Amino acid sequence: MTMTPQGKPAAASLPDNIRALRDAILGQNPMHRSFMTAALANVTPEEMGHLDRYIDFCRQRGLTIAYLADCYLTIVGDTLREQIYFQKNKKYRYSSFAQVADNVYFNEEYMSFYMYGLAITSFLWPNHLALFRFFRDMLPKDKKGAYLEIGPGHGYFLLTAMQRSAYSSFTGVDISETSIAQTRALLEHFGGGKKGFELLCMDFLDSKLPENGFDAIVMGEVLEHVEQPEHFLKQIARLAKKDAYIFVTTCINAPAVDHIYLFSSPEQLEKLFSDCGLKIRNQLIKPYEGKSLEESLQQLLAINVAYVLERK
Repeated sequence: MTMTPQGKPAAASLPDNIRALRDAILGQNPMHRSFMTAALANVTPEEMGHLDRYIDFCRQRGLTIAYLADCYLTIVGDTLREQIYFQKNKKYRYSSFAQVADNVYFNEEYMSFYMYGLAITSFLWPNHLALFRFFRDMLPKDKKGAYLEIGPGHGYFLLTAMQRSAYSSFTGVDISETSIAQTRALLEHFGGGKKGFELLCMDFLDSKLPENGFDAIVMGEVLEHVEQPEHFLKQIARLAKKDAYIFVTTCINAPAVDHIYLFSSPEQLEKLFSDCGLKIRNQLIKPYEGKSLEESLQQLLAINVAYVLERK
């Protein structure tokens, strides 16, 4: 593979799947070229291989490159529209689960678009890639026991945990049947199921999971989607063993079509953790690309955050 001086894959040597996806995206949205060029330059060769294999997985499922480009651009367009609304009104468009559930989580066509597109942003959006890298690097490699993931979505974080950790059993809980189906297909395709897994389509708060039953609990990008995030955090504290590894991500001032709970600062979020019986071991605060944390807060620009937590 031809490399740039920074050790990145040269544009001409992009894997065929990624080059085809890039060209399909830019064919529909030429204004995205500078962003796409910078995004691909930020992806390591190893990550490029993961993205290439993910696209191949999608194609083996009968999805076309054009469809995947549509999925990605749906996320881009919806996010831009919500950002404009947020900057004008200083609030998210919706504030209740009922307002978004039928159009997003229980709409199979849109949810499929959403999950495939979101998986691609995990590689191409610098903030999303930073969260994934933090998850990958912080994930315990030698701890054993039971792993729980709340809202696995497209399944890529759960697959990564199966491939890179020593946990012996894996459970995923998601309210969307579409997400459960995508996660199952991903795990089966890449052999993640060799360790055994269970996927439950249900409301996490209604689940009958065992108290003090999990050695690891991961919840990525869920808190901003619920009306009362404290209930989710208290449930995590109840289900986690005393020394459990807990990993949570969310976002601040980050509008999206189904974001209903607005966090306005890291301090607000960190107080909520403490109030719910959790304490911070490590954290990543990722301001808006090209802006400082202070600038992002002042200008109401999206900030992504990830925390490694433990029970108090």
